[in-house]
Amino acid sequence: MAGQGLSTDEVAGIREALAAGRKPKVVFTAAAGQVAGQLGQVVELTDPELSEEFVVVRFGRDELPFSPGDVEIAPKGAGRKSVEPKPEVEEPPAVEPEFVLDTPRVPAPRQEEPKVERQAEAKPARRAVKAAKPKSPAGLTVTLAYADGEWTVAAQQGAKALARPYVVKPAEALRMVALVDVPGVQEAVEQILAAERAEAEQQAEKLRAELAEIEARLAELSETP
Repeated sequence: MAGQGLSTDEVAGIREALAAGRKPKVVFTAAAGQVAGQLGQVVELTDPELSEEFVVVRFGRDELPFSPGDVEIAPKGAGRKSVEPKPEVEEPPAVEPEFVLDTPRVPAPRQEEPKVERQAEAKPARRAVKAAKPKSPAGLTVTLAYADGEWTVAAQQGAKALARPYVVKPAEALRMVALVDVPGVQEAVEQILAAERAEAEQQAEKLRAELAEIEARLAELSETP
């Protein structure tokens, strides 16, 4: 149905056409505002997850983003100037001259000019041109992760990695989590730190026992004459 915008299949077709180097023609729907009915060319499809207005259309000297509901595929032959046939002019029939020698002249009746009442034509209200929204920057994601006994931090903006995962100290990780006022997250971090602390204490006890055994052995060897 006309005026309903682009479907998912049409958007996919436009993406394929752009990849092949073509710029499909579209026509603006009533949702586009004052430019409705005008033709344009799709020059780019941006990321629909970042903005709903990801169809970049060139019309005139401007390139502005629109949503799929603002445009639809232009019908074939749109934009071509059709040659209008010239109207045929009917020639008036030839009037033979009247022999007025014996015909009395009768004054022509005065014709009154028809009164034409001018009615104020209602001017259609102008629809405001839809203001193009500026492209917002891609979202920034900072990830704090724990795996294999290590805490790591990574940063990514959109599809671009700003900082690859690097190791941070447990105390720094605990301070980062403290900024997030979510009890469940803080409890999970405290449980991980408690488990690491218990494992470290077990290793320390084991090392103390081994050290005590070595010192006793050394004392026995020292007493041997």
